[in-house]
Order: sequence, then C-alpha cells, then structure tokens
Amino acid sequence: MSAAWFRDVDIPARRMYRTGAMAARHTVAFDLDGTLVDTAPDLIGTLNVVLGEARLDPIQIGDARAVIGRGARVMIERGFALRGVRLAEHELDRLRTRFLAHYDEHLVEQSRPFPGAQAALDALAAAGARLVICTNKPERYSVKLLAALGLSDRFAVIAGADTFPVCKPDPGHLLGAVERAGGVDAAVIMVGDSAVDVATARAAKVPIVAVSYGYSDVPAAHLGADRVVDQLEDVPAAVAALLKASAFADK
Repeated sequence: MSAAWFRDVDIPARRMYRTGAMAARHTVAFDLDGTLVDTAPDLIGTLNVVLGEARLDPIQIGDARAVIGRGARVMIERGFALRGVRLAEHELDRLRTRFLAHYDEHLVEQSRPFPGAQAALDALAAAGARLVICTNKPERYSVKLLAALGLSDRFAVIAGADTFPVCKPDPGHLLGAVERAGGVDAAVIMVGDSAVDVATARAAKVPIVAVSYGYSDVPAAHLGADRVVDQLEDVPAAVAALLKASAFADK
C-alpha cells in the first residue's frame, strides 16, 4: 500500500504552509530501537529464548546489527538463518507470537535511553520542535517501553508498525505520524540509524540525520543521510543546521 491514503488528506495544510498562510512548526521524527533507546539486550535476550526452545545456540549481543531491524518477524528469520535454519511462513507466524509474548514481559529489563537522550529532547523542544516516534516496533510495545523509561510524554505521537495501514519504509508511516501530531510534511526532519530510515525519509522527501552508534550493518556514513552524528547530544545542532540551510524551501 502506498502513501496516497495519507497525502490525499493533507493537501490543504501543505498548500497553506507553502504559501505562507500559516507558520509551520517543524517536526522531528525519531526512530526508536538503535536511535533513541538501546533495546538490543532485551531484544536479543528474547530471541535467544525462542532459539533455545528450538534447541539452537544463542545469538551474542555483538550480532545485534545483523538481526535487529524491520520488526520481530524479520529479526526471528535472521536469527534462525544465523544458525543455519530457514523457517517456513507458518513457523515464522508461530515464533513471532511466542517472541512478542515473552518480550512483552521483559522489554525493559536492560533497555535504556542512549546517553544524551533527555538533553537532546529538551533542546529540540526548547527550539520549538514537535516530536514524534516512527518505529517498526508495534505501537503497544513502543508506548509501554517509552512510558517505563519516562519518555512517552515527550512525544505528540508514537507511531508503531501497526498504527497505520503501512509502515517504514513506506513514507505514509512517517507522514501519517506527522499529520496526526498536527504537523505538515513540508517541515519534517527524521532521525534514525538504518537504511530503512533513510529510505523512508527519501520516499517522504524529508531530510534525515543518521546516528552512527545504532544497529545498522551498514556504516552510518554510507547510508546517504543529510547529516551523521556520533551522539544524541549532536542531533539538535544537526537539525538546526538543516533548518538554517532551508532544507524545506523547495518542497
């Protein structure tokens, strides 16, 4: 499904922004896993439970970059592939259900915000940014995780993989979150750690800041982002630079 379902409803708002009929606040959309929160320990821990029940050796935390991304189903598929096992579709469905049931009970045992998260969010909010989450983690788990970490009230919208009819890299996921937060797609910057995040931003025709410490198996410098930062504290400056460069002027 394409982003057309979203774009059709937002034309008046976009037109008002571009003609100067309303002053648009910019929106900063964060990916969650590997960008804002280090969730690898609990994700890998849950994957290892599923692998153990199949009598397979556990995955090491160092393998996080090879398996995390695009949701639980892909993570399970990649994890089993690392152990030489190819799963049928019905097995993936069953294991995904098992994975999510366990993860629901253990998603904040070791997961923590990356250093500088609070300061970065404070600085962005002080600069007038509207903040949203755009993640391929299901909405229920995203909300629960952020609430447990004391971050949920920082975001106008928390859009998970099942919030809209589409998810990343479909631009409708990002643009739907922005629209629901009261923003316009002509004034958006995304922050992420993966090729999926960059593809989403490019499809939505918005700038993206990539973080270098995330779970991508491709170095951040090679993802094709507009800016690359090594720590969350640097995100506000990168966003300010993109705004100053009038990144939205030709949208």
